Amino acid sequence: MSKKKFEVLEHETINDCLKRMEAEGYTPVKRMEVPIFSEQMINGKIEIEPSGRKIVFEGKINK
Repeated sequence: MSKKKFEVLEHETINDCLKRMEAEGYTPVKRMEVPIFSEQMINGKIEIEPSGRKIVFEGKINK
């Protein structure tokens, strides 16, 4: 496995995540922001609205 995804957890900063990647022997090669959606009741209709985002880094293993 030469690539692995690392999600920035709720209790950590981006820098903490990058340090965690380095500790596991990975170098970041790609940053992705994934939208988070939630269902909201608006005027009696359920609508899907964006409610946040999560940041995910793709890391490549150091050789």
